[in-house]
Amino acid sequence: MTNDFAAERFGVIMRADPHDRREACGVLNPGGVRSFDGEMHLFPRLVAEDTYSRIARARVRFDANTPVGVDRLAMALEPLEPYEVGPSGGGCEDPRVVYIQALKRYVMTYTAYVPHEPRIAVAISEDLLTWQRLGPLQYEALEGSPDLNECGNKDGAFLPEVIQDPHGVPSFGILHRPTTRIRFDSQGADVTKPPSGEETLEHIWVSYVAVDAAQADIVNLASVRRHERVMAPEQSWESSKVGTGAPPVRLSYGWLLLYHAVSLVSGHSCYCMGAAILDLERPSQVLYRTPTPILQPEMDYELNGIVADVVFPTAADLRADGRLDVYYGAADTVIAAARLTLPDRLPVTQK
Repeated sequence: MTNDFAAERFGVIMRADPHDRREACGVLNPGGVRSFDGEMHLFPRLVAEDTYSRIARARVRFDANTPVGVDRLAMALEPLEPYEVGPSGGGCEDPRVVYIQALKRYVMTYTAYVPHEPRIAVAISEDLLTWQRLGPLQYEALEGSPDLNECGNKDGAFLPEVIQDPHGVPSFGILHRPTTRIRFDSQGADVTKPPSGEETLEHIWVSYVAVDAAQADIVNLASVRRHERVMAPEQSWESSKVGTGAPPVRLSYGWLLLYHAVSLVSGHSCYCMGAAILDLERPSQVLYRTPTPILQPEMDYELNGIVADVVFPTAADLRADGRLDVYYGAADTVIAAARLTLPDRLPVTQK
């Protein structure tokens, strides 16, 4: 099977500064968005010697329109809240960032991680400099369905434009991946599996926030409802789980979703990048999926590091020429970049 997306690697653009304890153990999985002045900003996850993660802000440096490095700017979020801080580690991890015109806000979703209890949290900003926390996502209970508040969750990313929920209500949509949550107490461990019922078989979901509710009170952006399953693992290279990568990018024929997929190779997990096209009006409907990975671990910086064999996309930048820059974590150690050539029409799924 062939792939309709062609990728060109640019290599590593950010490495940890070994002299900075806040990032000595790796920089990875950055959110990314263009600011009003046209600069490309990344929000890398920094892993400290004390195992806590923080989210920083950096500006991408270009050479003839090719990303080649970053300028470190400031810290965006440090773990402060009870849902971000645990006695044995944790922090603010793996952000995704979009600008939502209808809210006139940048919106960051990130994993608020207390060990074994990951949750998606939301923060907003008007200028990318200061961020207001809205707290962890709260999920409306659905009769006859598992309570998503009871399991963990990761890989949250808002769509940047208003869409319609399943009832036709103008809404903001957020993709997410329910995952296993483990609570420890004096009685031992209480394990809550995701709705798939399997600890390693995790799916991408979409939930919604009514536009009117969020515009009336921005805090409502963290209360989601009318959840729908979007994608489950299908191919051998995504047999363990799939999760949202970069926030969806609007193309003429659908929402382009770059996602990560996980499989077991020689007894350990291998993370690859695939692409799906979601329906513009109903993003729970998948119109196309790449039959093979767009990027899979091949380079030394993807094969070797804190966690081997990882390509983990978290930010995308649609260029004026129609190509797409992708920023991704490699081997949980560095940040790399690649450029995709996109098909000019909806690809045909190979049977």
